[in-house]
Amino acid sequence: MSTATSFSPLLQVGSLCKRYGPTTVVDGVSFDIAPGECLGIIGPNGAGKTTTIRMCLGLTAPDSGSVQFFPPGAGAPLSMPGDALAIKAHWGVVTQFDTLDPDFTCAENLRIFGRYFGIKGPTMSERIPQLLEFAALAHKAGAKPGELSGGMKRRLSLARALVNQPSLLLLDEPTTGLDPQARHLMWERLQRLLQQGTSILLTTHFMDEAERLCSRLLVLDHGKKIAEGRPRDLIAQHLESDVVEVYGQGALALAQDAALRALAARVEVSGETVFFYTPNAGPLLQALGTSCAHLRTLHRPANLEDLFLKLTGRQIRQDA
Repeated sequence: MSTATSFSPLLQVGSLCKRYGPTTVVDGVSFDIAPGECLGIIGPNGAGKTTTIRMCLGLTAPDSGSVQFFPPGAGAPLSMPGDALAIKAHWGVVTQFDTLDPDFTCAENLRIFGRYFGIKGPTMSERIPQLLEFAALAHKAGAKPGELSGGMKRRLSLARALVNQPSLLLLDEPTTGLDPQARHLMWERLQRLLQQGTSILLTTHFMDEAERLCSRLLVLDHGKKIAEGRPRDLIAQHLESDVVEVYGQGALALAQDAALRALAARVEVSGETVFFYTPNAGPLLQALGTSCAHLRTLHRPANLEDLFLKLTGRQIRQDA
């Protein structure tokens, strides 16, 4: 066996399927996560991301398929949902929505959550300051959640998910609704956890977040896995290397210009912007500079958002 594939997975998900009436919302999804790895699941609204996470957590019963967890240092794997309690002792979860207890302080939220894992008082008394420091909330130990900003609440939720020192974190859109500063601080904390060997399963709508945090990506659409791999490998596999965006009065007419189209591998229009995808932007930029100097152009490398839109389309979904 080659070294590229010879790892023991921490989590192994096989052929998960879930139907609601005639609608299949998850259709044969499989993946695994190695120790210390961040796997991101991306896709449009309704792609099956949250349902997949819920099946992994034992909150939704799959119609078929398996979820197996391999506890570090243990022999036999554990299966969801039969071994749910034993599995969740090793996991931490941050959901999309705030589930903090508003009646307790930050420190009390952590202490009470520790009781669910049977963590004794002296141990929690030692961990609470460490967790609050990790979440940059040491100065808010006595504050209640209602006194915190959105970013502080998300960091407290992350700290709470770490009370049992989990080997795997499941994060469902953890930075939705946060301002850029709060998102960057959250990313820094998650990167620190990865460096310490914690594995992460992440769903997100932010492509910069996925590219920044994830070792590998799983792209879902209509409940099916349509791509999987490292972010830069997926971009190289599915996209041209360069993107030229053109916008301004009269830009849309350029999408029909045969001479310009001949200089691009692919042309797309979204709103008032024309996107030229090309492996060599030089000739295209020269042509635009000569005949379209009044328009605004942006030349950049292809990114994960381009990949997402190519694979799943630019149309807004009816359930979005």
